[in-house]
Amino acid sequence: MEPQKQRTIGKEVSLTGVGLHTGENVTIKFIPAAENHGYAFKRVDLEGEPIIEADANYVVNTQRGTNLEKHGVKIQTSEHVLAAFVGLEIDNVLVELNAPEPPIMDGSSKFFVEALEKAGIVEQEAPREEYIVKDVISYKDEATGSEITIIPSDTYMVTTMVDFGTKVLGTQNATLEKLSDFKSEIADARTFSFLHELEALLEHGLIKGGDLNNAIVYVDKEISEATMKKLQKAFNKEKLSVKPNGILDNLTLHQPNEAARHKLLDVVGDLALAGTRIRGKVIANKPGHYVNTQFAKKIAKIIKLEKRNKVPSYDLNLPPLMDIHQIMDMLPHRPPFLLIDRILELSDTHVVGMKNVTMNEPFFVGHFPGAPVMPGVLQVEAMAQTGGILVLSTVPDPENYLTFFMKMDNVKFKQKVLPGDTLVFHCSLITPIRRGICHMQAYAYANNKLVCEAELMAQIAKKK
Repeated sequence: MEPQKQRTIGKEVSLTGVGLHTGENVTIKFIPAAENHGYAFKRVDLEGEPIIEADANYVVNTQRGTNLEKHGVKIQTSEHVLAAFVGLEIDNVLVELNAPEPPIMDGSSKFFVEALEKAGIVEQEAPREEYIVKDVISYKDEATGSEITIIPSDTYMVTTMVDFGTKVLGTQNATLEKLSDFKSEIADARTFSFLHELEALLEHGLIKGGDLNNAIVYVDKEISEATMKKLQKAFNKEKLSVKPNGILDNLTLHQPNEAARHKLLDVVGDLALAGTRIRGKVIANKPGHYVNTQFAKKIAKIIKLEKRNKVPSYDLNLPPLMDIHQIMDMLPHRPPFLLIDRILELSDTHVVGMKNVTMNEPFFVGHFPGAPVMPGVLQVEAMAQTGGILVLSTVPDPENYLTFFMKMDNVKFKQKVLPGDTLVFHCSLITPIRRGICHMQAYAYANNKLVCEAELMAQIAKKK
Protein backbone atom coordinates (compact mmCIF):
# COMPACT_ATOMS: atom_id res chain seq x y z
CA MET A 1 0.00 0.00 0.00
CA GLU A 2 1.40 3.40 -1.04
CA PRO A 3 1.92 5.63 2.04
CA GLN A 4 -0.47 8.57 2.20
CA LYS A 5 0.85 12.12 2.22
CA GLN A 6 0.68 14.38 5.27
CA ARG A 7 -1.98 17.11 5.34
CA THR A 8 -2.41 20.54 6.89
CA ILE A 9 -4.95 23.35 6.46
CA GLY A 10 -4.94 25.85 3.62
CA LYS A 11 -5.13 29.07 5.64
CA GLU A 12 -5.59 30.46 9.14
CA VAL A 13 -9.05 30.34 10.67
CA SER A 14 -10.38 31.55 14.03
CA LEU A 15 -13.26 30.80 16.40
CA THR A 16 -14.46 32.60 19.53
CA GLY A 17 -16.44 31.09 22.37
CA VAL A 18 -16.58 30.65 26.12
CA GLY A 19 -14.11 28.59 28.14
CA LEU A 20 -15.95 25.91 30.12
CA HIS A 21 -13.86 26.26 33.27
CA THR A 22 -13.06 29.99 33.24
CA GLY A 23 -16.33 31.34 31.81
CA GLU A 24 -14.27 33.87 29.83
CA ASN A 25 -14.29 34.54 26.10
CA VAL A 26 -11.59 32.57 24.29
CA THR A 27 -10.26 32.95 20.76
CA ILE A 28 -8.77 29.90 19.11
CA LYS A 29 -6.84 30.17 15.85
CA PHE A 30 -5.85 27.22 13.64
CA ILE A 31 -2.65 27.88 11.66
CA PRO A 32 -1.13 25.76 8.85
CA ALA A 33 2.01 23.91 9.97
CA ALA A 34 4.99 22.40 8.19
CA GLU A 35 5.49 18.70 7.48
CA ASN A 36 6.26 16.56 10.55
CA HIS A 37 5.14 19.38 12.88
CA GLY A 38 2.22 17.43 14.35
CA TYR A 39 -0.22 19.14 16.71
CA ALA A 40 0.83 21.88 19.16
CA PHE A 41 -0.81 24.61 21.23
CA LYS A 42 0.62 28.14 21.57
CA ARG A 43 -0.42 30.39 24.49
CA VAL A 44 -0.33 33.87 22.92
CA ASP A 45 -1.59 35.41 26.17
CA LEU A 46 1.64 34.54 27.99
CA GLU A 47 5.09 36.10 27.77
CA GLY A 48 7.22 34.41 25.15
CA GLU A 49 4.14 32.72 23.65
CA PRO A 50 5.15 29.24 24.88
CA ILE A 51 4.23 26.14 22.89
CA ILE A 52 2.95 22.84 24.28
CA GLU A 53 3.09 19.86 21.94
CA ALA A 54 0.16 17.43 21.93
CA ASP A 55 2.12 14.73 23.75
CA ALA A 56 0.78 12.14 26.19
CA ASN A 57 3.81 12.73 28.41
CA TYR A 58 2.53 16.25 29.17
CA VAL A 59 -0.80 15.02 30.58
CA VAL A 60 -1.02 16.14 34.22
CA ASN A 61 -4.70 15.92 35.05
CA THR A 62 -7.72 14.10 33.60
CA GLN A 63 -10.48 14.95 36.08
CA ARG A 64 -12.50 17.28 33.84
CA GLY A 65 -10.89 16.76 30.46
CA THR A 66 -7.40 16.05 29.19
CA ASN A 67 -5.13 18.73 30.58
CA LEU A 68 -1.55 19.27 29.43
CA GLU A 69 1.30 21.08 31.17
CA LYS A 70 4.84 21.89 30.06
CA HIS A 71 7.20 24.04 32.10
CA GLY A 72 4.29 25.35 34.16
CA VAL A 73 2.22 26.33 31.11
CA LYS A 74 -1.17 24.61 30.87
CA ILE A 75 -3.75 23.69 28.26
CA GLN A 76 -7.10 22.35 29.52
CA THR A 77 -9.64 20.17 27.66
CA SER A 78 -7.57 19.58 24.52
CA GLU A 79 -9.45 16.46 23.42
CA HIS A 80 -12.30 17.93 21.34
CA VAL A 81 -9.87 19.94 19.18
CA LEU A 82 -7.52 16.98 18.73
CA ALA A 83 -10.43 14.71 17.77
CA ALA A 84 -11.37 17.16 14.99
CA PHE A 85 -7.82 16.99 13.57
CA VAL A 86 -7.77 13.18 13.58
CA GLY A 87 -11.34 12.92 12.28
CA LEU A 88 -10.48 15.09 9.27
CA GLU A 89 -7.12 13.31 8.79
CA ILE A 90 -5.11 16.49 9.31
CA ASP A 91 -1.53 15.86 10.45
CA ASN A 92 0.02 19.27 11.09
CA VAL A 93 -1.62 22.25 12.81
CA LEU A 94 -0.53 24.97 15.24
CA VAL A 95 -3.31 26.05 17.62
CA GLU A 96 -3.09 29.57 19.03
CA LEU A 97 -5.03 30.29 22.24
CA ASN A 98 -5.38 33.48 24.27
CA ALA A 99 -6.45 31.48 27.33
CA PRO A 100 -5.59 28.17 29.04
CA GLU A 101 -8.41 26.30 27.27
CA PRO A 102 -10.17 26.13 23.91
CA PRO A 103 -13.75 27.43 23.78
CA ILE A 104 -16.23 24.71 24.74
CA MET A 105 -18.62 25.70 21.88
CA ASP A 106 -21.52 23.20 22.08
CA GLY A 107 -19.45 20.58 23.93
CA SER A 108 -18.55 18.63 20.79
CA SER A 109 -16.04 18.83 17.91
CA LYS A 110 -18.64 20.05 15.41
CA PHE A 111 -17.61 23.72 15.25
CA PHE A 112 -13.90 22.90 15.09
CA VAL A 113 -14.56 20.52 12.18
CA GLU A 114 -16.54 23.20 10.34
CA ALA A 115 -13.81 25.82 10.85
CA LEU A 116 -11.07 23.46 9.66
CA GLU A 117 -13.05 22.54 6.55
CA LYS A 118 -13.61 26.24 5.90
CA ALA A 119 -9.82 26.75 6.01
CA GLY A 120 -9.42 23.95 3.46
CA ILE A 121 -7.29 20.82 3.78
CA VAL A 122 -4.15 20.61 1.64
CA GLU A 123 -1.81 17.72 0.92
CA GLN A 124 1.89 18.04 1.71
CA GLU A 125 4.89 16.28 0.17
CA ALA A 126 6.11 14.13 3.07
CA PRO A 127 4.60 10.67 3.59
CA ARG A 128 2.35 10.19 6.62
CA GLU A 129 3.87 8.09 9.36
CA GLU A 130 1.53 5.34 10.53
CA TYR A 131 1.92 2.80 13.30
CA ILE A 132 0.52 -0.51 12.08
CA VAL A 133 -0.68 -2.63 14.98
CA LYS A 134 0.62 -6.19 14.69
CA ASP A 135 -0.15 -7.55 18.17
CA VAL A 136 -2.89 -7.06 20.74
CA ILE A 137 -2.07 -4.17 23.13
CA SER A 138 -4.15 -3.49 26.24
CA TYR A 139 -4.29 -1.19 29.23
CA LYS A 140 -6.60 -1.68 32.21
CA ASP A 141 -7.33 0.60 35.15
CA GLU A 142 -7.91 -1.89 37.95
CA ALA A 143 -9.54 0.73 40.17
CA THR A 144 -12.40 1.49 37.74
CA GLY A 145 -12.44 -1.59 35.49
CA SER A 146 -11.92 0.68 32.46
CA GLU A 147 -9.96 -1.05 29.71
CA ILE A 148 -8.71 -0.20 26.23
CA THR A 149 -7.45 -2.77 23.74
CA ILE A 150 -6.18 -2.36 20.21
CA ILE A 151 -6.03 -5.22 17.73
CA PRO A 152 -4.74 -5.47 14.14
CA SER A 153 -7.02 -4.03 11.48
CA ASP A 154 -6.72 -2.74 7.92
CA THR A 155 -7.99 0.69 9.02
CA TYR A 156 -8.32 2.83 12.14
CA MET A 157 -11.57 1.82 13.87
CA VAL A 158 -12.95 2.63 17.32
CA THR A 159 -15.68 0.98 19.40
CA THR A 160 -16.72 2.31 22.80
CA MET A 161 -18.85 0.52 25.36
CA VAL A 162 -20.11 2.57 28.31
CA ASP A 163 -21.99 1.54 31.41
CA PHE A 164 -22.57 4.17 34.09
CA GLY A 165 -24.67 1.96 36.33
CA THR A 166 -27.59 4.40 36.28
CA LYS A 167 -31.14 3.84 35.05
CA VAL A 168 -31.23 7.17 33.25
CA LEU A 169 -28.31 6.32 30.95
CA GLY A 170 -27.65 2.58 31.20
CA THR A 171 -25.40 0.70 28.79
CA GLN A 172 -24.53 2.19 25.39
CA ASN A 173 -22.22 1.30 22.49
CA ALA A 174 -20.87 3.32 19.58
CA THR A 175 -18.60 2.42 16.65
CA LEU A 176 -16.59 4.44 14.14
CA GLU A 177 -16.00 2.13 11.17
CA LYS A 178 -13.77 4.57 9.28
CA LEU A 179 -12.41 8.07 9.85
CA SER A 180 -14.37 9.46 6.92
CA ASP A 181 -17.51 8.89 9.03
CA PHE A 182 -16.24 11.02 11.92
CA LYS A 183 -17.84 14.27 10.71
CA SER A 184 -21.31 12.80 10.19
CA GLU A 185 -21.39 10.17 12.96
CA ILE A 186 -19.29 11.47 15.87
CA ALA A 187 -18.29 15.15 15.58
CA ASP A 188 -21.57 16.60 16.92
CA ALA A 189 -21.80 14.31 19.98
CA ARG A 190 -21.83 16.68 22.97
CA THR A 191 -20.20 16.31 26.35
CA PHE A 192 -22.42 15.29 29.24
CA SER A 193 -22.56 15.29 33.00
CA PHE A 194 -24.64 13.70 35.72
CA LEU A 195 -26.54 15.95 38.10
CA HIS A 196 -24.53 14.80 41.13
CA GLU A 197 -21.28 15.74 39.35
CA LEU A 198 -22.71 19.06 38.23
CA GLU A 199 -23.69 20.05 41.76
CA ALA A 200 -20.13 19.47 43.02
CA LEU A 201 -18.59 21.39 40.12
CA LEU A 202 -20.92 24.35 40.60
CA GLU A 203 -20.27 24.32 44.35
CA HIS A 204 -16.52 24.73 43.71
CA GLY A 205 -16.89 27.21 40.81
CA LEU A 206 -15.26 24.85 38.33
CA ILE A 207 -17.57 25.27 35.32
CA LYS A 208 -18.11 29.00 35.01
CA GLY A 209 -18.69 28.67 31.27
CA GLY A 210 -21.32 25.97 31.50
CA ASP A 211 -24.80 26.42 30.15
CA LEU A 212 -27.45 24.09 28.85
CA ASN A 213 -26.27 24.47 25.26
CA ASN A 214 -22.81 22.92 25.74
CA ALA A 215 -23.48 19.95 28.01
CA ILE A 216 -26.16 17.31 28.34
CA VAL A 217 -27.17 16.94 31.98
CA TYR A 218 -28.50 13.52 32.98
CA VAL A 219 -30.63 13.72 36.11
CA ASP A 220 -29.69 10.64 38.14
CA LYS A 221 -31.27 11.74 41.46
CA GLU A 222 -34.18 13.70 42.83
CA ILE A 223 -33.70 17.46 42.52
CA SER A 224 -34.41 19.36 45.70
CA GLU A 225 -35.93 22.82 45.54
CA ALA A 226 -32.65 24.33 46.80
CA THR A 227 -30.66 22.56 44.11
CA MET A 228 -33.12 23.65 41.43
CA LYS A 229 -32.69 27.28 42.48
CA LYS A 230 -28.89 26.93 42.27
CA LEU A 231 -29.17 25.45 38.80
CA GLN A 232 -31.54 28.17 37.63
CA LYS A 233 -29.10 30.81 38.84
CA ALA A 234 -26.07 29.05 37.33
CA PHE A 235 -27.72 28.62 33.95
CA ASN A 236 -29.50 31.98 34.04
CA LYS A 237 -32.88 30.31 33.52
CA GLU A 238 -36.17 31.28 35.09
CA LYS A 239 -37.42 27.73 34.87
CA LEU A 240 -35.83 24.31 34.53
CA SER A 241 -37.45 20.94 34.08
CA VAL A 242 -36.55 17.30 33.65
CA LYS A 243 -37.65 15.68 30.41
CA PRO A 244 -39.11 12.15 30.36
CA ASN A 245 -35.77 10.80 29.04
CA GLY A 246 -34.07 12.09 32.19
CA ILE A 247 -32.33 15.09 30.59
CA LEU A 248 -32.40 18.52 32.18
CA ASP A 249 -34.31 21.27 30.40
CA ASN A 250 -34.77 21.55 26.65
CA LEU A 251 -31.84 19.77 24.99
CA THR A 252 -32.79 17.16 22.42
CA LEU A 253 -30.38 14.27 21.92
CA HIS A 254 -28.84 14.05 18.45
CA GLN A 255 -28.77 10.26 18.75
CA PRO A 256 -30.04 7.89 21.45
CA ASN A 257 -26.43 6.81 22.12
CA GLU A 258 -24.96 10.33 22.06
CA ALA A 259 -23.14 9.71 25.35
CA ALA A 260 -21.32 6.68 23.92
CA ARG A 261 -20.52 8.62 20.75
CA HIS A 262 -19.04 11.46 22.81
CA LYS A 263 -16.92 8.96 24.73
CA LEU A 264 -15.71 7.70 21.34
CA LEU A 265 -14.90 11.29 20.34
CA ASP A 266 -12.84 11.62 23.53
CA VAL A 267 -10.97 8.38 22.77
CA VAL A 268 -10.06 9.64 19.28
CA GLY A 269 -8.83 12.96 20.70
CA ASP A 270 -6.91 11.46 23.60
CA LEU A 271 -5.17 8.81 21.48
CA ALA A 272 -3.91 11.62 19.20
CA LEU A 273 -1.49 12.29 22.07
CA ALA A 274 0.41 9.14 21.06
CA GLY A 275 1.91 11.38 18.37
CA THR A 276 1.55 8.94 15.46
CA ARG A 277 -1.35 7.91 13.27
CA ILE A 278 -2.56 4.44 14.24
CA ARG A 279 -3.83 1.61 12.04
CA GLY A 280 -5.75 -0.80 14.23
CA LYS A 281 -9.11 -1.38 15.90
CA VAL A 282 -9.57 0.23 19.30
CA ILE A 283 -12.05 -1.37 21.70
CA ALA A 284 -12.69 0.83 24.73
CA ASN A 285 -14.72 -0.52 27.65
CA LYS A 286 -15.86 2.23 30.04
CA PRO A 287 -13.33 4.72 28.63
CA GLY A 288 -12.34 7.91 30.42
CA HIS A 289 -9.59 10.47 30.02
CA TYR A 290 -7.30 8.74 32.53
CA VAL A 291 -7.38 5.32 30.89
CA ASN A 292 -7.32 6.91 27.40
CA THR A 293 -4.19 8.94 28.07
CA GLN A 294 -2.41 6.12 29.91
CA PHE A 295 -3.06 3.94 26.87
CA ALA A 296 -1.75 6.73 24.60
CA LYS A 297 1.46 6.80 26.68
CA LYS A 298 1.81 3.03 26.37
CA ILE A 299 1.30 3.15 22.59
CA ALA A 300 3.80 6.04 22.28
CA LYS A 301 6.45 4.02 24.18
CA ILE A 302 5.90 0.97 21.97
CA ILE A 303 6.16 3.10 18.83
CA LYS A 304 9.37 4.73 20.09
CA LEU A 305 10.89 1.34 20.89
CA GLU A 306 9.93 -0.10 17.49
CA LYS A 307 11.39 2.93 15.71
CA ARG A 308 14.60 2.46 17.62
CA ASN A 309 14.73 -1.23 16.79
CA LYS A 310 13.40 -0.90 13.26
CA VAL A 311 15.57 -2.81 10.84
CA PRO A 312 16.56 -0.73 7.81
CA SER A 313 16.19 -2.40 4.44
CA TYR A 314 19.08 -2.66 1.98
CA ASP A 315 19.29 -4.43 -1.36
CA LEU A 316 22.33 -6.64 -0.87
CA ASN A 317 22.24 -7.68 -4.53
CA LEU A 318 23.22 -4.20 -5.74
CA PRO A 319 26.90 -3.47 -6.46
CA PRO A 320 28.50 -2.23 -3.23
CA LEU A 321 29.78 1.31 -2.81
CA MET A 322 33.11 -0.23 -1.71
CA ASP A 323 34.27 -3.84 -2.10
CA ILE A 324 36.81 -5.66 0.06
CA HIS A 325 39.77 -4.29 -1.94
CA GLN A 326 38.64 -0.68 -1.58
CA ILE A 327 38.02 -1.28 2.13
CA MET A 328 41.59 -2.56 2.56
CA ASP A 329 42.85 0.55 0.74
CA MET A 330 41.39 2.60 3.62
CA LEU A 331 41.51 0.40 6.71
CA PRO A 332 44.79 -0.89 8.18
CA HIS A 333 43.10 -4.13 9.35
CA ARG A 334 43.80 -7.41 7.56
CA PRO A 335 42.35 -10.94 7.76
CA PRO A 336 41.63 -12.61 10.05
CA PHE A 337 40.88 -9.34 11.87
CA LEU A 338 39.24 -7.48 8.99
CA LEU A 339 35.57 -7.90 9.92
CA ILE A 340 33.68 -6.11 7.13
CA ASP A 341 33.25 -7.24 3.53
CA ARG A 342 31.39 -4.36 1.87
CA ILE A 343 30.36 -0.73 2.31
CA LEU A 344 26.81 -0.15 1.09
CA GLU A 345 26.30 3.56 1.93
CA LEU A 346 28.54 6.47 2.93
CA SER A 347 27.68 10.11 3.61
CA ASP A 348 29.10 12.93 5.74
CA THR A 349 27.17 11.66 8.76
CA HIS A 350 26.61 7.91 8.36
CA VAL A 351 28.00 4.68 6.93
CA VAL A 352 26.49 1.25 6.28
CA GLY A 353 28.69 -1.86 6.10
CA MET A 354 28.15 -5.59 5.72
CA LYS A 355 29.77 -8.87 6.73
CA ASN A 356 28.93 -12.42 5.68
CA VAL A 357 29.52 -14.65 8.70
CA THR A 358 30.77 -18.08 7.58
CA MET A 359 31.73 -21.25 9.43
CA ASN A 360 35.30 -20.63 8.23
CA GLU A 361 35.75 -17.74 10.70
CA PRO A 362 38.79 -18.65 12.88
CA PHE A 363 37.06 -17.59 16.11
CA PHE A 364 34.43 -20.33 15.72
CA VAL A 365 37.14 -22.95 16.43
CA GLY A 366 37.12 -22.02 20.10
CA HIS A 367 33.85 -20.01 20.47
CA PHE A 368 32.34 -22.53 20.96
CA PRO A 369 33.21 -26.09 19.83
CA GLY A 370 29.96 -27.68 18.69
CA ALA A 371 27.97 -24.46 19.24
CA PRO A 372 29.52 -21.68 17.11
CA VAL A 373 28.53 -18.14 18.19
CA MET A 374 30.21 -14.91 17.03
CA PRO A 375 31.76 -13.17 20.07
CA GLY A 376 30.00 -9.95 21.05
CA VAL A 377 33.30 -8.08 21.26
CA LEU A 378 33.96 -8.89 17.60
CA GLN A 379 30.52 -7.59 16.66
CA VAL A 380 31.46 -4.31 18.34
CA GLU A 381 34.85 -4.36 16.58
CA ALA A 382 33.11 -4.87 13.23
CA MET A 383 30.84 -1.86 13.94
CA ALA A 384 33.91 0.17 14.87
CA GLN A 385 35.68 -0.80 11.63
CA THR A 386 32.60 0.31 9.71
CA GLY A 387 32.72 3.62 11.58
CA GLY A 388 36.43 3.78 10.76
CA ILE A 389 35.52 4.07 7.08
CA LEU A 390 33.35 7.09 7.96
CA VAL A 391 36.11 8.95 9.82
CA LEU A 392 38.89 7.96 7.40
CA SER A 393 36.82 9.27 4.49
CA THR A 394 37.41 12.78 5.91
CA VAL A 395 41.16 12.74 5.18
CA PRO A 396 42.81 12.70 1.72
CA ASP A 397 45.31 9.92 2.56
CA PRO A 398 43.49 7.35 4.74
CA GLU A 399 46.17 4.72 4.06
CA ASN A 400 48.53 6.74 6.27
CA TYR A 401 46.26 6.59 9.35
CA LEU A 402 45.42 4.12 12.11
CA THR A 403 42.15 4.09 14.08
CA PHE A 404 42.08 3.62 17.83
CA PHE A 405 39.16 2.91 20.17
CA MET A 406 38.64 5.57 22.85
CA LYS A 407 35.37 4.59 24.47
CA MET A 408 32.28 2.42 24.20
CA ASP A 409 29.01 3.00 26.07
CA ASN A 410 25.55 1.45 26.31
CA VAL A 411 26.65 -1.76 24.61
CA LYS A 412 23.77 -4.24 24.30
CA PHE A 413 23.66 -7.67 22.69
CA LYS A 414 20.15 -8.64 21.61
CA GLN A 415 20.49 -11.83 19.54
CA LYS A 416 23.10 -14.52 18.84
CA VAL A 417 25.05 -14.25 15.57
CA LEU A 418 25.61 -17.65 13.96
CA PRO A 419 27.38 -19.06 10.89
CA GLY A 420 25.40 -18.22 7.76
CA ASP A 421 24.14 -14.86 9.09
CA THR A 422 24.59 -11.67 7.11
CA LEU A 423 25.44 -8.77 9.42
CA VAL A 424 24.57 -5.21 8.40
CA PHE A 425 26.16 -2.36 10.37
CA HIS A 426 24.71 1.16 10.53
CA CYS A 427 26.83 3.89 12.15
CA SER A 428 25.79 7.54 12.39
CA LEU A 429 27.49 10.54 13.99
CA ILE A 430 26.27 11.69 17.41
CA THR A 431 28.49 14.79 17.19
CA PRO A 432 30.47 16.21 14.26
CA ILE A 433 33.96 14.81 13.69
CA ARG A 434 36.57 17.08 15.32
CA ARG A 435 40.36 16.57 15.45
CA GLY A 436 39.92 13.08 14.04
CA ILE A 437 37.60 12.01 16.87
CA CYS A 438 34.45 10.21 15.81
CA HIS A 439 31.53 9.76 18.27
CA MET A 440 28.82 7.59 16.75
CA GLN A 441 25.77 5.46 17.42
CA ALA A 442 26.20 2.00 15.93
CA TYR A 443 23.70 -0.79 15.26
CA ALA A 444 24.17 -4.32 13.91
CA TYR A 445 21.32 -6.24 12.26
CA ALA A 446 20.87 -9.84 11.13
CA ASN A 447 17.80 -11.82 10.05
CA ASN A 448 15.63 -8.66 10.22
CA LYS A 449 16.47 -8.18 13.91
CA LEU A 450 18.67 -5.84 15.90
CA VAL A 451 21.50 -8.00 17.27
CA CYS A 452 23.83 -5.42 18.80
CA GLU A 453 24.04 -1.69 19.55
CA ALA A 454 26.61 0.63 21.11
CA GLU A 455 27.82 4.21 21.37
CA LEU A 456 31.40 4.22 20.12
CA MET A 457 34.20 6.76 20.13
CA ALA A 458 37.37 6.35 18.08
CA GLN A 459 40.23 8.55 16.93
CA ILE A 460 42.42 8.40 13.87
CA ALA A 461 46.13 9.11 14.15
CA LYS A 462 48.87 9.27 11.54
CA LYS A 463 51.22 6.33 11.32
CA LYS A 464 54.62 7.07 12.75
